[in-house]
Amino acid sequence: MSARIFPKAFGSLAVRVPPAAAGQRIGLLGGSFNPPHRAHVAVSEAVMKRLGLDAVWWLVTPGNPLKTHDDLAPLDERIALCRALVTNPRIRITALEADLGSAATVVTLSFLKRRFPGVHFVWIMGGDNLAGFHRWTGWRQIARLMPFVVADRPQWRLKALASPAARALQRFRLPDATAAALLPLKAPPAWLYLTLRLAPESSTAIRAGRAGAPTPSRAAAKT
Repeated sequence: MSARIFPKAFGSLAVRVPPAAAGQRIGLLGGSFNPPHRAHVAVSEAVMKRLGLDAVWWLVTPGNPLKTHDDLAPLDERIALCRALVTNPRIRITALEADLGSAATVVTLSFLKRRFPGVHFVWIMGGDNLAGFHRWTGWRQIARLMPFVVADRPQWRLKALASPAARALQRFRLPDATAAALLPLKAPPAWLYLTLRLAPESSTAIRAGRAGAPTPSRAAAKT
């Protein structure tokens, strides 16, 4: 991995992060949260329960490098919406990537591993993320940095599990029925696809509804 993607702030104590103690199990859920919604909370709480996590940190990104930012709300506004939505004290909101100066997940996870060497971190992604994981910067390095859990998303399971990254990492996949509680302590690469009660909310649909554009469900109803 080229050192050029790591910003000057990498490793800086000026990067603001939630508190964490050695031995804790902490899930990391990154995203634009544009806007945050109940499905984000439901996934966080379900993963906490199934994996036995002490907390989940929402890493609110300044901007997803794989998406356009035309309809991206300001970071401060998205942070405020997250804090207004979340009532569970074990879900912590952070914009550490803005302090870090990078929105690359591989940089963020490398930084957190360096800052908290005794914490058992687990990266959380959705099935839609796994489907495109092979396009992420340093995705193989991400898989080697910490275990990760894939939360099922409506209509994404087959695409996700047939994706290039899922096939490449298949031999490291653990059964979700028996290994979920063990995942945070597993040496990476290690991952599992977590079957959850699926929630229909999505940030894309919410933005489309606000703009008056047809969501997929609306479009289907018109045909």
